[in-house]
Amino acid sequence: MAEPDRVPSEPADTDVPTQGEVIPDRFSTDEVFQRIVADADHEVTSGVRELFFSALAAGFAITVTFLLYASLYPRTDGGIAAVMLYPLGFIYIIIGGYQLYTENTLPPVALTLERLVSIPTLLRHWLIVLIGNFAGGAAGAVVLAYGGVFSPEAAAVAVDLAHKGVETPIVSLFFKGAFAGFIVAGVVWLDFAVRDTVSRLVIVYLAFLAIPLGNLFHVVVSFTESIYTVLAGDLSVVVAMTEFVVPVAIGNTVGGIVLVTIVNYYQTSERRLEVDRFEHVRRLSIREWVLGNLAGRSYVPIVDTVEDIVRDPDSHRVLVPITNPRTETKLVHLACTFAAAREKGTVHAVHVVQTPGHVSSDEERHDRILEESDRLLEDVRRVGEQYDVGFETSTIVSTRSLEEVFDRARRTRPDLVVLGWGEDKLWDSARAEKPVHELTNRLPCDFLILKDRGLDCSRVLVPTAGGPDSSLSAEIAKILQAASDAKVTLLHVVDDQRHCDAGERFLAEWAAEHDLEAADQLVVAGDVERTIEREAEDHTLVMLGATERGLLARLVTGSLHLQVVNDVECSVALAERPHERAFWKRLFGRGRRRSIPSDRYQDDP
Repeated sequence: MAEPDRVPSEPADTDVPTQGEVIPDRFSTDEVFQRIVADADHEVTSGVRELFFSALAAGFAITVTFLLYASLYPRTDGGIAAVMLYPLGFIYIIIGGYQLYTENTLPPVALTLERLVSIPTLLRHWLIVLIGNFAGGAAGAVVLAYGGVFSPEAAAVAVDLAHKGVETPIVSLFFKGAFAGFIVAGVVWLDFAVRDTVSRLVIVYLAFLAIPLGNLFHVVVSFTESIYTVLAGDLSVVVAMTEFVVPVAIGNTVGGIVLVTIVNYYQTSERRLEVDRFEHVRRLSIREWVLGNLAGRSYVPIVDTVEDIVRDPDSHRVLVPITNPRTETKLVHLACTFAAAREKGTVHAVHVVQTPGHVSSDEERHDRILEESDRLLEDVRRVGEQYDVGFETSTIVSTRSLEEVFDRARRTRPDLVVLGWGEDKLWDSARAEKPVHELTNRLPCDFLILKDRGLDCSRVLVPTAGGPDSSLSAEIAKILQAASDAKVTLLHVVDDQRHCDAGERFLAEWAAEHDLEAADQLVVAGDVERTIEREAEDHTLVMLGATERGLLARLVTGSLHLQVVNDVECSVALAERPHERAFWKRLFGRGRRRSIPSDRYQDDP
């Protein structure tokens, strides 16, 4: 009869069990899965540099396995003693927390199966780790080939290892690789199931000992052996890759995913992910899961309270992402002003809390973050109470910043996003985020980006050369004119005096089209930037439409052609509307503005 789970004879000081309560001495499958998902969340949100160098270290550690196996083989006449130190490199990797490709057939895949990470993100992660492993293994092979590390006998064995792999039929390589992948992924699962380091060491040692004993193949070891043989023997790179390394890699991947990850996933219960970390988030849609960033988003943030909000499809919504609710109330005031000018206007203020790449899954910590965020948002809610608008708040806790702003815009479908920009904003350093070009060149709605220098909307300057983006500037200027009796000046800059008359006709018609006939109209010949800077001295806010495609993208990457944003002393608002653009235009934008009015306004020759 099996022994029951043990009951402690002496209760602990906290969480004292009642009499007869059973305390399990092992994790359930659901708990193991939760631990794996928490670790995988850290891995897939790691930067390229962090992933690559961790994988590089793992690849170089594999050199130790190759070195010891080749060195011991001739000394022990190929007996079982030759493989006794084979697992040492893998022990370094797993206990040291390095990134090994075959380990990554479990944690990131588990996260992907839960639709918390997209398939393209998983493939990106795999690619970075595999390249790092191969680079580390290749570096180790170079050292072994030219460093005089091997004895002549060991060098002969080392060269022969890759030849044996090439001589093995491809189908056999695949299945031998599949069993090896099964072993490695199984080790990862067991590693999260045990509680102490000694148990981990025993599991890792025995499991990886099975690879040479079973005459199996591991892709990083095989790659290292192949590179060594290419350098010190007579094996070609193409043959080594196509007839040895690639079949093993495919086998390792299939074995890890099918034989371990998917089987273990489906042996967990439907409650496997009912943990606080993902309580407030929705999973990726099927389209997002398959296409990743191309369909909207590729990663589910750690905490996201937006699901508490019900969207009224008839409302005019203004989204205001903020990082510090105490200092960004002016931004919220501005958004409320815009919303109040519309029928059924609604403002959604979202507090974006960016966390480090390695985030604890501790439930109490997340509760504290949400409580502090809710407390800080009280000042923002008081601003909303001053206006006749719908007002709602939510919180995002994520390792990303700018990407979450765009994800929120796609999910809640606002009409306008009002975004603060400056040195104290998380997204001011967004150029470090991977999808920034893709995000900023596919705007989901109108964007207004504000450089706040003591925001004052009493005297507004609107430079324009026509186009949809300056039309957005005109709409906002009109709202400020009506709501706060702002004095609006329209400015059009032409190349020289010959075009001034045409410019005046253009500006008059443009003002009429946008219901701004009451605004002052100014046409000036000269340099665009210098003219705007000069006129800005008498104004408190400059409204710039996108005089180039990809304005937000250029702002993020620090490549704006117009430096007015940084040169003037007053606040600057940048307006941009979504554009349908070819891929190359989305990526590079258009850097040239047209300073001459349309042909229909030009003077006859």
